[in-house]
Amino acid sequence: MDDLNALADEHLAAARTSPHGRSAHLLLRQEPLRQTVIALTAGSALDEHNAPPAASLQVLRGAVRLTAASGDVELTTGGLQPIPHERHGLLALEDAVVLLTAVND
Repeated sequence: MDDLNALADEHLAAARTSPHGRSAHLLLRQEPLRQTVIALTAGSALDEHNAPPAASLQVLRGAVRLTAASGDVELTTGGLQPIPHERHGLLALEDAVVLLTAVND
C-alpha cells in the first residue's frame, strides 16, 4: 500500500528540482481505473488537454486552478472536483500535490 503523504513529499521535492516544475507518479492502474499523484510548483501548469470519460481531482496539498471553457474552479487542500467533459488545464497557485482519478474506456 502506498502512503500518499510520503508520495506527496517525494514528488513535491522532485518538482522543485525539475526544470518544468512538476513530477508525477502512476499510483494505481487497474483498467479502466488509473490514479496518479501529480506535484506542481507555484506557477507551473499542465497545458490544456482532453478529458477522459470520467475523472476527479483531489488536492492533497496547496492550491490549484482547474481551467476550462465552462469556467475555472479554484481548489485548496482537501478539495475534490469532478473534471469537466471538455478540454481543461491545471495551474498551481502555490506549490501543490493532487490526486487524479480517471476512468478510461
